[in-house]
Parts: sequence; C-alpha cells; structure tokens
Amino acid sequence: MALPRFTRPKDGIVRHSPHLFVANCGPAVGLSYDQIASVFGAYGEVKGIYPADESGTRVIISYNDISSSQAAMKALNGNPCRSFGGRYLHIRYSVQTVDTKVNSIASVPVSTSASDMDIPGLYLFHDFVTNTEEQELLDAVDSRPWKHLAKRRVQHYGYEFCYDIRNVNTNHNLGELPSFMSPILERIRSFPFLHQDADTSLDQLTVNEYPPGVGLSPHIDTHSAFERLIFSLSLAGPCIMEFRKYAAGVWQDQPTQSSDVEKLADENNSSFVRKAIYLPPRSLLLLSGEARYAWHHYIPHHKVDKVNDSLIRRSSRRVSFTIRKVRRGPCRCEFPEYCDSLR
Repeated sequence: MALPRFTRPKDGIVRHSPHLFVANCGPAVGLSYDQIASVFGAYGEVKGIYPADESGTRVIISYNDISSSQAAMKALNGNPCRSFGGRYLHIRYSVQTVDTKVNSIASVPVSTSASDMDIPGLYLFHDFVTNTEEQELLDAVDSRPWKHLAKRRVQHYGYEFCYDIRNVNTNHNLGELPSFMSPILERIRSFPFLHQDADTSLDQLTVNEYPPGVGLSPHIDTHSAFERLIFSLSLAGPCIMEFRKYAAGVWQDQPTQSSDVEKLADENNSSFVRKAIYLPPRSLLLLSGEARYAWHHYIPHHKVDKVNDSLIRRSSRRVSFTIRKVRRGPCRCEFPEYCDSLR
C-alpha cells in the first residue's frame, strides 16, 4: 500500500491544509475506514484515509480541497460525533511531506519477481505459506525465548550462528529443528525444479525479528559455513532486499556500519552492480549458485521503501526464517574470489 507522509507544521502555526490529523479515531477504537469515510465524506470528497502511526487510534483524512477540511474541522473537532457513538475527536491540520531519504535510495529499480533480476540461482516464491500458517509460525517463535542483539532479536535452532566469526560451531548441536518447521521443510523438499542431487536435508535455522528501520549490512553467507542452498521466509512485514556484485578484490573492503553503507549507496559507486527486489510477507527467497556465492545481499535501514512509484511503510515487525544446511568440509565452489575456503 502506498503511504504518503504527513507531519505538523514545524513553525507551530496553525496552517489550513486539505489534510487532517484525527485522534481517537481508527480500527483500534472500533471504527472501520468505511465508517470514517462516511462521516468525513459529508464535508467534501475524501481523497484518502491513512494510518497516522502504528497505534490504530489516529488517522490522516486527506481531502481534495481546503474548504472541505475546514468544514470538517469546524463540525467535528472537540465535539461528540453521533455517528461514532458520541466519541470525541481531536483534530488538527497536517501537511504532506516528501521523504528525502526514500528519494535518495530510489536510484536502483526494484523488481517484484526474481526473473526480472537476471541473477542466476535467485528465486522468489510468493504466498509460500498461508495467512494462517504465518500466524502459527509467529506464535510458535513468540512462545520461545529470544536472544537480544544490538538492534534486533534472534533465535537459533540446530546450530547457533556466531556473528563474531560469521560461522557455526559444528561441535555444538542444539538438537533437531523444531516441529513447527516440519511442514515448511516438507514443502521445500517437494520443489520440482531442484536438481536431484540437491541436498535439502536442512539442519540450521536462524529466526530474525527486525523492528521498523532496522536492516542488514551487505554480506555473503560464509561459504565454509553453509551449503549452496539458502532459504529465507519473510513473515509479518515487507522489505526491500538489495543485491550487489563487487569487482574482484573490492568486496572484502566494503563497510559494515549502516551509516557507511548508506553513504556508499548514494555515491553511485562503479565498483559494484546493484539490483533490488521486493519481499512481501509470506514469500520464500532461495539463494543458490551465483546468487548465493557471488552476490552480497543487503536490507536497507529504512522505515519506508520505494517500490516503483509507491512508498511502502514497513510494518511494526518483520520476522525472517533463514534455513540452511551446515557444511562439513571446505567449500569447493566456482567463485574463488568470494570464497573463504579457497583464498
């Protein structure tokens, strides 16, 4: 859903505008958008109704003209609204803003399918799980303890991923993958397009919870740590994932701090190729071959993503299930310039 951004006038002056910020109004207080549109539509044509924040108790009413917003303000602000059961609404004018940060990262086109990316070994499966399955998976991990990192929470199953060495300790097995993963693993193993020699006996799961604005620095999953198939299931919220292929000898020196990453992205650096894909909730991303071994993947640290001409605000959380198989020996891939086993 495309979401414009609104804010109060910064100079504190009450400035008339066609946009109204309405408090004590929204789905969280039992009012549907259709009900809201019916009431505010009595004062003029409503161009759009948008959530003002994630609380569900405040909305933005956007009219086509100022006279309509003035009429609604005069009639409804601070007065009991009979159509809303006598609820008092608190209204102020709002102004639409331009998210310059979103514009600054919009130079790379965003694809909605892997086939448009032209990256060998990259696949995206929409609606890999149902809404019901998504909620069951979220309930399952929320009933288990989380480990807190600097900006996100994680859970590890099978083997713990050690972020300091970007590898796993194969001598420390945490046990089998949890039973709630059985339907997912069975569905993965049934993929008809996978080669017959593909090893889908996956034994490592990392669950990441990303709050709004938190992303992931560019990286390639360590070759010596995992086999060639990496699956990532996106739940609860969407995001943009960017892929970068660096020139030989350049990729090892790339920054890992988010501020440096953003600066590098804005400089249109010619030392790497950039491509981006939109990952909707309930989709499964597969990295294999060149996509897994030679392309860095990266989630920008933004609260709003730009997909073509639409601004998509990230949800209150995004939870990813990254499923892999731990490697038992050195990697023997065909990408030595990116391989820690072959350097």
